[in-house]
Amino acid sequence: MLTVDFDRLGVRAGDRVLDMGCGAGRHAFELYRRGTDVIAFDQDADELAGVSDMFAAMRVAGEVPDGADADVKQGDALALPFPDGEFDRVVAAEVLEHIPDDEAAIAELVRVLRPGGSIAVTVPRWLPERICWALSEEYHQVEGGHVRIYTGDELVTKLEAAGLTFAGKEHAHALHSPYWWLKCAVGVDDAEHVLPKTYHRMLVWDIMKRPWLTRAADRLLNPLIGKSMVLYLTKP
Repeated sequence: MLTVDFDRLGVRAGDRVLDMGCGAGRHAFELYRRGTDVIAFDQDADELAGVSDMFAAMRVAGEVPDGADADVKQGDALALPFPDGEFDRVVAAEVLEHIPDDEAAIAELVRVLRPGGSIAVTVPRWLPERICWALSEEYHQVEGGHVRIYTGDELVTKLEAAGLTFAGKEHAHALHSPYWWLKCAVGVDDAEHVLPKTYHRMLVWDIMKRPWLTRAADRLLNPLIGKSMVLYLTKP
């Protein structure tokens, strides 16, 4: 399940791309399939081990074009171990809301993006996230959890202040917002409660089958309750 639209980001085969805060690797895998030279970056060594294994499996299965390359790198978002202007594209999906010094992290993202390059930044959208916080303190008061809720204007202002040019915004994953509201209402640690468990089965079915009805509903509801806000920017 991708949050970033790689066509809108301008991704092309041969691009060098950083997936900062890659987590389990969902965006990095698709970037690899598209023929990029992708670096999956995270501070979690266990996550990176799984991403590295999947990169290897993709190569063995012939799922990537000739010339594509992929690697993992562990480190700190506040001190990226890359030269200035190293990457053509940067993805930072659902990561800035976890970082107390988000402006320092943004400065590093801008530093490693080449002039003329593009970046996609995604964070939880204000309204769905505010509802989650209101329903459950456990949702965000955990180690490594969300430390802030962004408004669109706030995050755009921070990104522009760091030297980027705003190019557009969209919202994604509207059908996921009710799932998290249910989780927060019944208890985020209650994995067996029938309401979120049943809804989760529907989400998995939707992801696997992509039926027209749920896809249409997601598109219609995204402007209202899309779980993620996606910003696209360029570096002059």
